[in-house]
Amino acid sequence: MISYLEFEKPVASLEERIAQLRGLDTNHAVDVKAEIERLEAKSSELLASTYASLTPWQKTQVARHPQRPHFRDYVEHAFTDFLPLGGDRYFGEDMAIMGGFAKLDGRRIMLIGHEKGHDTKTRIAHNFGMGKPEGYRKAIRLMEMAGRFGLPVVTLVDTSGAFPGVEAEERGQAEAIARSTEACLSLGVPLVAAVVGEGGSGGAVALASAERVLMMEHAVYSVISPEGCASILWRTADKAPEAAQAMKITAQHLKRLKVIDRIVKEPLGGAHRDPGKAARALGTALGEELEALSGLESEELIRRREERFLALNGDGAV
Repeated sequence: MISYLEFEKPVASLEERIAQLRGLDTNHAVDVKAEIERLEAKSSELLASTYASLTPWQKTQVARHPQRPHFRDYVEHAFTDFLPLGGDRYFGEDMAIMGGFAKLDGRRIMLIGHEKGHDTKTRIAHNFGMGKPEGYRKAIRLMEMAGRFGLPVVTLVDTSGAFPGVEAEERGQAEAIARSTEACLSLGVPLVAAVVGEGGSGGAVALASAERVLMMEHAVYSVISPEGCASILWRTADKAPEAAQAMKITAQHLKRLKVIDRIVKEPLGGAHRDPGKAARALGTALGEELEALSGLESEELIRRREERFLALNGDGAV
């Protein structure tokens, strides 16, 4: 069963009617096949027109969809031979940030990313994708390991932000995020990042400071959530839609601002409608980016990252 967002209610009504018709007795006197085909065509047309004109706030809702694919789904559909590695060798394991060796189209890589979970139990286990210091220090450890073995690194970003709890601050959250960002920028092997859902604040940048940054078509990427921005500017989260519009958080806005390099198209109706297809599309795009970067010397990769981020100061991008 698909969970429908508020703006998808007209589509939900059509698809509910289609499901009802399909459930009729095949021996029913009325031939419903033609009616089902008509409604399916109408539903697809309505879904396409709806998703072609999403507002930034609606895209935020799609990026947060409870059935949207996360790290484990991308591992299942786009990568092979995933060997998870755990622990930061300082404090412990953080399930919000996962990583390990994997293969992408036969190419050995180091894969790191946020995992939000898919139901109440797993969301709690993965802390809703909000990394703690040990998670970012694990990411640093894995990036350094990739550097030693000469393996390219792929990161999948999907977090509302780093965990803001007291215990995280006590263990050096800000320092861990800064060190992870530094590790990205100084990495001597290719690094390609993809924002697959939410890219929130420093918790996202810590894994996305790459020479090539991709975004899924309906992902969002910003320094603060729309609700957080609205609470600061208007003292109410009710202004989140206005904040999302002003912040330029969509893939389309960020591509024009040159904050990201490439948009990966999602299946009609969002990645949650066909996680396998979405994952395979991302895998293809990541493979192409890694191929383009293969053969570059470490100094060139580091220079490209440096130039990329220093350039984000004159076109309205921050």
